[in-house]
Amino acid sequence: MLKKLLITCEINVISVTLHVFNIYIFSMQPLFIAGPCVIESQKLLDTVAQKIVDINRRLGTDIIFKSSFDKANRTSIQSFRGPGLEKGLQMLANVKEKYGLKILTDIHESYQAEAVGEVVDVIQIPAFLCRQTDLLIAAAKTGKTLNIKKAQFLSGQDMKYPVEKAREAGAKDVWLTERGNSFGYNNLVVDFRNIPDMLDIVPTVIMDCTHSVQRPGAGGGKTSGDRRFVPSMALAAKAFGATGYFFEVHPDPDNGLSDGPNMLELEYLEKLIIQLAQ
Repeated sequence: MLKKLLITCEINVISVTLHVFNIYIFSMQPLFIAGPCVIESQKLLDTVAQKIVDINRRLGTDIIFKSSFDKANRTSIQSFRGPGLEKGLQMLANVKEKYGLKILTDIHESYQAEAVGEVVDVIQIPAFLCRQTDLLIAAAKTGKTLNIKKAQFLSGQDMKYPVEKAREAGAKDVWLTERGNSFGYNNLVVDFRNIPDMLDIVPTVIMDCTHSVQRPGAGGGKTSGDRRFVPSMALAAKAFGATGYFFEVHPDPDNGLSDGPNMLELEYLEKLIIQLAQ
């Protein structure tokens, strides 16, 4: 009888321990951001959003949906930029309402911040604009979480100054994102030491796994890249302590209207997230 009681107690302890362990693992789950580079159509947004909802349901993740209403920094004047501020925000609002997803988008000018802040959960500051004081202040004043991407010409340690600007303007939650550094002409290289350096500044540091494989301007009037290296970028960032991962995804990236060569195929997103969440 005593032996049976001891065995029962041991089983209960193991059960409680496993339950607590599962809660701990869930609470330590990394942050994920995914979506098409630019808003091409409502149909594309719906396709990607539904896939993200399915992944969230299966894996217990909370992937943030990302897409841009205007790619104001395209290489060529002939390149597709997106639907613009008003229409683009309405399309993102549709995604939020229909699928219940958190939304992230980027701004390029200070006047866009207020309208964007009424729709999204996270406002992103593009890498080339991360030192623009007025842009940071306008974004911070919305009260939304800010994701500031590290410029291709700055070190991780340099990012304390954009963070200071945002916090001085009232931002409570600031993230930083690594996306590579310029390496000569038309190329990027990632110094993964930037990740722990930026973790000394903020607790949330994200790896942009798709823009980091870009070849800027190397595609004859548009940016090129090589999506084959996206999973390796993500896993290397994990080894350096990244707390989140950013993926631009598309069901048919070869025919995407912006950054197609470095967007990850939508069908491979779930497998990669499983690897990173382990």
